[in-house]
Amino acid sequence: MISLTSPVETKAHQWSAGLKLAVLCLATLVLFSIDSLVIKSAFLAFVVTLYALPGPIFMRYGLSKLRILWPFILIVFLWHLWIQELLQGSAIIIRMICAVALANLVTMTTKLSDMIDVVHFLTQPLQRFGLNPRILELSIALVIRMTPVLLNKGENLGMAWKARSTRRSGWKIILPFTLIALDDADQVAEALRARGGLTNPEKN
Repeated sequence: MISLTSPVETKAHQWSAGLKLAVLCLATLVLFSIDSLVIKSAFLAFVVTLYALPGPIFMRYGLSKLRILWPFILIVFLWHLWIQELLQGSAIIIRMICAVALANLVTMTTKLSDMIDVVHFLTQPLQRFGLNPRILELSIALVIRMTPVLLNKGENLGMAWKARSTRRSGWKIILPFTLIALDDADQVAEALRARGGLTNPEKN
């Protein structure tokens, strides 16, 4: 899941988070059980249609968040081109795009607080084994919230490089990007400590 809630209101925003997550799991299982490349391609067309239904603004916003996949698509394509199994590579690429795009749709149409409520409900039994479900809840929330933030900062680094040099940035922005990520992690950790950390409220 790589996007924040969409600024465009859709009918899916009114559906329960639990229902959308359950449908996502079921759709992913179906997707990975399909072997036919034709059916996978039809599934991809269906996913694109889901993005298009709420309108062009929603579609552009949602699909723009999938640009993060292009390095993985390129690697898979080049590898299967090398081993001369393009059909298998195409199937993997389509499957990956569909799975991530569907997950992205869920986060675009679901409030983070609603998703955390679902996780909280599902992890309550873990307390019987002495585990703290708040850790899992917070981890999921941070991944969903921080991924697009870090992507945006990475894009800003790339634009800053282009403004100062005609050469491609390549690996040269990896170090500053890593430092930014570590700094953000440190600030989040400090904020958590200031609010009492991850202690289980039932034990306080």
